[in-house]
Amino acid sequence: MRSVGVEEELLLVDAETGEALALSAAVMSAASRAGSGANAPAQGALESELKCEQVEFATRPVLRMGELAEEIVRWRAEAARHAADAGGAVAALATSPLPVRPSTMPGERYRWVSRQFGLTGQEQLTCGCHVHVSVASDDEGVGVLDRIRPWLPVLTALSANSPFWQGQDSAYGSYRSRVWNRLPSAGPTDVFGSAEHYHRQVGEMLATGVLRDEGMVYFDARLSASYPTVEIRVADVCLEPGTPVLLAALARALVETAARDWRAARPPARIGVGLLRLAAWQAAKSGLDGPLLDPRSMRPAPAAAVLDVLLDHVREALYDHGDLELARAGVARLLERGNGARLQRRLLQTTGDLRAVVAECTRLTTTPAV
Repeated sequence: MRSVGVEEELLLVDAETGEALALSAAVMSAASRAGSGANAPAQGALESELKCEQVEFATRPVLRMGELAEEIVRWRAEAARHAADAGGAVAALATSPLPVRPSTMPGERYRWVSRQFGLTGQEQLTCGCHVHVSVASDDEGVGVLDRIRPWLPVLTALSANSPFWQGQDSAYGSYRSRVWNRLPSAGPTDVFGSAEHYHRQVGEMLATGVLRDEGMVYFDARLSASYPTVEIRVADVCLEPGTPVLLAALARALVETAARDWRAARPPARIGVGLLRLAAWQAAKSGLDGPLLDPRSMRPAPAAAVLDVLLDHVREALYDHGDLELARAGVARLLERGNGARLQRRLLQTTGDLRAVVAECTRLTTTPAV
């Protein structure tokens, strides 16, 4: 069975005012004293990120979704505890609902990002969720990347949790993905065909000088430079802890389904990047509250119908992993209750106050799924 791990970026906020706070250094100091910072001996750790107003954690790789759920709840609680020690709180929000002027963490790499990408880099206070799924080799990994391309926008829609930007409703479910895709290497890719071609293209991108290193090759899904995994990077950080577990189960099933197709020499769909960009835009706009593009036909369909198509596509892999009922129940719950974008908008309608939205989201961030 393929292992799976999750990286989540969390927003650091004032629990009372809802404003984003530049507390990353203080949180990391508290985590280091407690032994759960980046140098912690156990796998999984809290780490700083590009902006001072965010912190990241990585779970250890696991085989069972129950283990992953425990990891996510534990690390969110750890982050919340250290944020409280620093005078703040954490919120699993992919963008700040309230206006913010983010500040960049110290360090030459981060300063390079600010110089190179200008306002795009300065504004890049966005929190994502990255899912790592193990692969046997780079050849298998690229076979997977070539075959999961049309399905990735569905994961963006499922996870959408960034309707607000600088105090305004963006009219998107996942505005984070629109901000993120301003970066020059972000977005969908063509079919690579082989690991050799994948690595050659990455090398050619780095040779341009536009990117500093391989970590800045921000494909929607890529071979991890650090682990023997495919890293799927299209999702917003999800508000409630149960949603990234569903996301990980679907991501692993997509990887397994694609790997089986690769081994059977079934060719990938030859959908152009132009259409994939439109599918990603539609997913970001709609979330689960409007039409999506069906990954098979690239034609609009209701979100519920597209999620059914996804479940059908990965049904065999979900069953083999023991995740089929988890996925069915999770999708049904999301369609009924809503993803983070819908919940945030509902909270604003109820309270009329974005500060109250953030306060409730800090609570939901560390509340285990029932």
